[in-house]
Amino acid sequence: MKTSFRFLKCMILAITLTFVCQYSQAQFLKRLKNKITQTAADHVTNDAGNATDKAIDKTEGAVKGGGNSSDNSSGSSNSSSDNSVASSGNAAAPPSLKSYQNYDFVPGDTVLFADDFSTDQEGEFPAHWSLISGQGTVNKNGDKYVFNILNGNYAKVRPRMKTANYLGDAFTIEFDLFPKNGADCGNGANVFFTDPEDPDGGKFINVGGYKTAASSYFPHDLEGVQVKQSDEDFWNHWHHIAIAYKKPQMKVYIDQNRVLVLPDIEFQPLGLVFGGLSGENNCPISITNVRVASGGHMNMIGKKFTESKIITHGITFDVDKTDIKPESMGTLNMIVGVMKDNPNLKFEIDGHTDNTGAAAHNLTLSQERADAVKAQLIKMGIDGSRLTTKGFGDTKPISDNDSPEGKANNRRVEFVKM
Repeated sequence: MKTSFRFLKCMILAITLTFVCQYSQAQFLKRLKNKITQTAADHVTNDAGNATDKAIDKTEGAVKGGGNSSDNSSGSSNSSSDNSVASSGNAAAPPSLKSYQNYDFVPGDTVLFADDFSTDQEGEFPAHWSLISGQGTVNKNGDKYVFNILNGNYAKVRPRMKTANYLGDAFTIEFDLFPKNGADCGNGANVFFTDPEDPDGGKFINVGGYKTAASSYFPHDLEGVQVKQSDEDFWNHWHHIAIAYKKPQMKVYIDQNRVLVLPDIEFQPLGLVFGGLSGENNCPISITNVRVASGGHMNMIGKKFTESKIITHGITFDVDKTDIKPESMGTLNMIVGVMKDNPNLKFEIDGHTDNTGAAAHNLTLSQERADAVKAQLIKMGIDGSRLTTKGFGDTKPISDNDSPEGKANNRRVEFVKM
């Protein structure tokens, strides 16, 4: 009897070890690799200075989410639809401008790619993307359109670009992410970077996993600090993701938090692929409001301002509204810095829209948005006598209005020297 019992225990143990090895080998090898290669320098993270010791592979946890978004928007509705995700229940308090008061991310100068998926047919693969592996569909949740990336280890999708080499020595990446947590679901999303050695993207940043960000398969992999937010408020809610690269440094933000700094990535990214380890319909990687721009890191603070104007794409608004989105604070902080360093400088704030909607409405909207920017700058300590406003609607495009990125370039706020 005892012999049979021991035999049964051994059989159970063998089956268990086989199962663990089958599903955890990649995690174990990755963790071991990280542990061996990490050095003290591998713990450089953000201005808060708190680095972590964990050698956890962020991306081996599946990455998915769900939700919604639309043109020039980062709404936080959590309603659900078929082939999407469940509602998050009690919504977390929306981020405020004040919570972003130390934000220093400034988007690039020229938008290379933009997509909010609002022109795509629900239930279909989006027109401006190509599929590498896995599956993906656009779903409408409330008033927002979301790209749900499904069924892949790794699932990978890439923006349709005219050339494979479109990222230069300075660029920025932004998107909204709905990280879902729960049984059979992972965390976050992967931003893969292509290079000559791997045109489908082997090196990547996992963002949102474990409420932080980490690099994988970079020459030196680093792990960021966790967002100081409760699980209830973080998971199953929308978060704004931003990545800034200025050769050789890369910075990663989740909402207002700079969670990861890579002082030298030691390779030149050529293009982007999005995706990760995704589940089926209840556990997708859900993204929206994707924007990639060249340039960025507009470091004008501390310098004498001599330009005729500053063209910004970083001051954004809810759709058809004048509410300034919190992630605009990086650009607003930069403008405040310029004006404090140049006390005689005066600006006319010019609002511009794309050509969506009626021209008369766009004219009014652009004026009201310019007024909202002025009001916010005054709240931030700038004398109102140094600012005037003017709305131009869609009358002064700087790009075509025939593509999402063209429209994104036309939606802008200019600061014209007076």
